[in-house]
Amino acid sequence: MRYYLYAYLYVVFAVDAMYLLPWATVLRLPGFGWRTLAEMGVFLGVLAVGLAHAWRRGLLRWL
Repeated sequence: MRYYLYAYLYVVFAVDAMYLLPWATVLRLPGFGWRTLAEMGVFLGVLAVGLAHAWRRGLLRWL
């Protein structure tokens, strides 16, 4: 059962990386400004809350 938890966390952060790379490449283009930066901040904030919750419950320990 623990393996599935690690696999799920990997998928979550792999999807995060897939969203960050294209966003970082178009951030300086015209039309992508503070609104885009705020949307990515919300996205990363939700991921950070999920990671903090998993950490607090002790789900990130290997033993």
